Amino acid sequence: MKNFPGVLRATVGRSLLATAMACVPVSFALADDEPGAYLGRQDVNAFIDEMVTEHQFSRPELETILGQAERSQRALDLISRPAEGTLEWKDYRKIFITPERIAKGVEFWENNAATLAKAERELGVPAHIIVAIIGVETYYGRQTGGFKVLDALTTLGFDYPRRSEFFQKELKNLLILAREQKLDVTELTGSYAGAMGIPQFMPSSYRAYAIDFTGDQQANIWLSDEDAIASVANYLQKHGWQYGDEVAVQARVSGRRSDQVISSGLQPDKEVSQVRRAGWKVPQNIPATSTVLPMKHEGSTGAEYWLGLHNFYVITRYNRSQMYALAVHQLGKEVMESYQNSLALQKTPAKGKQG
Repeated sequence: MKNFPGVLRATVGRSLLATAMACVPVSFALADDEPGAYLGRQDVNAFIDEMVTEHQFSRPELETILGQAERSQRALDLISRPAEGTLEWKDYRKIFITPERIAKGVEFWENNAATLAKAERELGVPAHIIVAIIGVETYYGRQTGGFKVLDALTTLGFDYPRRSEFFQKELKNLLILAREQKLDVTELTGSYAGAMGIPQFMPSSYRAYAIDFTGDQQANIWLSDEDAIASVANYLQKHGWQYGDEVAVQARVSGRRSDQVISSGLQPDKEVSQVRRAGWKVPQNIPATSTVLPMKHEGSTGAEYWLGLHNFYVITRYNRSQMYALAVHQLGKEVMESYQNSLALQKTPAKGKQG
C-alpha cells in the first residue's frame, strides 16, 4: 500500500492548530486509551454492520482496522476549544498575518509559479487566494498535523456526541478512500479533526475535490504542492468561485443604526441599499445590486466593519468562520503585493548597468 504521510510525518513539526491554540488554555489527559478500546461497543458494531452492508467491506477487515484505533483525548480537548470561537479578530489576525508567513507565501509562490498560473487559468481561482488558503491551513505545508486520522475520526465519531454523525461520515469516507487509493489507513496523518495534507482536506472533501495535477494518477495532497494547489482551486471553483469579483471590502460607518444590520452568519444576506440606510459607506466598486454580509470585528485599533461578498462566502465553505475568511483574504492580498514587488525588483536593472 502507498504511504505518503508516513514520509511527511518525519519532517513536519507541530500542527497549525497547535500554534493557533497556544494562547488558549487546554487541559490534556495524561494518556490516551490503548488500541482496541472501540471493538465490541454497540455503536461501533452498528457502524461496522453499515459498512459491510452498504460498502461491501468485510467484517474481519474492519475489526482489524478499528482495533488499531486509539482514543485521543487531545483531539476531544482541542475540538472543544477551536480558535475561531475563543479569539477576538485582533488576536486571530496576529496568528496568520505576519511578516514571516507573508515571506513564506512569496517563497511558496515563486517555487510554484507555473503550477499556480496553470491552476488559475484552468480552474478560475486566483493564485493569491490559493496561496493564502494553504498558508492559513498548514503554513505552506510545514504544519499538517501529527494525529493519526484513524484515531482522530474514530474518537470524534464515537466519543464526541455533539458531532458524532459528521465524524462517523468522515470515518466512512476515510475507509473508502484508503481502499480506492490503496493507502494504508492506519498511517494517514492530519489534524485533530481528521483534516489531511497540505490543503487539510477532510476525507469526504478528498474524495470529492482532490485532483491529480502531475499526471501520476494519484492526488497526493500530502507531498505534492502541485496536487495540493489544484485541489484547493478545484474545491473553491466547485463551490462557486466567481473569477474577478471581490472577496470583502472594509467600510466606514456612522450613526446609531449601523450595528443593527450586522450579521453573525456566513452568507451575504443584506441589500446594499439596506446597509447604506443604516449608515454604512459602501465603496463605489461594489455594485448597488449586490448582496453583502455586514460584519463587525474587534481589531487592534478598535472595531472594524467589513462587507463580505459572494467569494467571501465561498471561502467559508472551506472553514465555517468569518475570521478565517478574513484572514485568507488579507493574507492573500499581502502575499500578492509582496510577490509583485519581488518580481518588479528582479526586472529592475542594477545601477551602473543600464543601456
